[in-house]
Amino acid sequence: MSGWRVWSGAEKDADALADLEALAFGGRSWGANNVKESFVASRVTVLFGGESEARAKGFALWRDLGDDAELLTIGVAPDARRQGLGAALLGAVIEAARHAGAQRLFLEVGMDNPEARALYERAGFSQVGARKAYYADGGDAAVLALDLRDA
Repeated sequence: MSGWRVWSGAEKDADALADLEALAFGGRSWGANNVKESFVASRVTVLFGGESEARAKGFALWRDLGDDAELLTIGVAPDARRQGLGAALLGAVIEAARHAGAQRLFLEVGMDNPEARALYERAGFSQVGARKAYYADGGDAAVLALDLRDA
């Protein structure tokens, strides 16, 4: 992970985050307005390359819900995948949620996304439910949870 660092974004970076989210998710993008609204309302962790926030390659949005936390989205630009950035972001969110006092971290992940599911399972998440037709394209999602007291 040399040359990469975790940085918590600020509202001024919402446009850049929306662009990165669209690049990372293409047809399953939330859309710029939804990303910007979530960015302002959530705790944000963004992983940047080199020394410049202008070179963002990955991001994670999560929110603190008291005893629980929710990972809203995590994404890595296509040209930066398979370099450990997703795992680094996930680890940063887990630590931030634990530090905030959350006991569990929840997320939804597409049933048709085995790479992401494997990432979460390696981190200790397990499936606790499912959401039918959760995504705008009709795709189903698995609901995963991680007990932060044990992680």
